[in-house]
Amino acid sequence: MPYRKFSRPTGHRRALLRNITTSLLKHGKITTTEPKAKELRRIADKMITLGKQGDLHARRQALAYLQEEGVVTQLFSEIAPKYANRQGGYTRVMKAGFRRGDAAPMCIVELV
Repeated sequence: MPYRKFSRPTGHRRALLRNITTSLLKHGKITTTEPKAKELRRIADKMITLGKQGDLHARRQALAYLQEEGVVTQLFSEIAPKYANRQGGYTRVMKAGFRRGDAAPMCIVELV
């Protein structure tokens, strides 16, 4: 399945996804546009899966992607143990209407 490009250069797109993934894991819930939310869901689930593995290699992979070291610590110590018995589907995407300025469809993304 092809990924969404958001009409951005590769570096900008990767930075955007890294930032919103870090924000989701830090705060537990964020509001963003629908296409970004759907792309974020893929990455956030992969990060939580790394957290469930719990070994040093997985921690270093998460550190290479996420922006803040404190978020990685939180991921491995608090977030991942909550999903120990769950086989995927760690995020929920709920539609939240349309943005006032440009009528873009907005979504709320939260950890289940």
